[in-house]
Amino acid sequence: MSKKGYWMAMIDVRDPDVYKQYIEANAVAFAKYGAKFAVRAGRYESPEGAIGNRHVLVEFDTYGKAIECYHSPEYQHASKFRLAASTGHFVIVEGA
Repeated sequence: MSKKGYWMAMIDVRDPDVYKQYIEANAVAFAKYGAKFAVRAGRYESPEGAIGNRHVLVEFDTYGKAIECYHSPEYQHASKFRLAASTGHFVIVEGA
């Protein structure tokens, strides 16, 4: 049985208007690859230092789907908005 895949991101959004374009554009890739949001913004506490002002955890059925989604033309188009509007840390990981 394949393990789930996750995108984990801690982002500092500098331009909320452009970032909204990213959110709209990434919906295409996420729908295609069956992404589910476990965390999408919301309240947070940073007890050990600054780690961004937006936090996201996206679940995929498999690690392979998580990788495919990231490299898809649909997500690569969307990521241009994210990169223009924010900085942060992003990783794709295999679940336990």
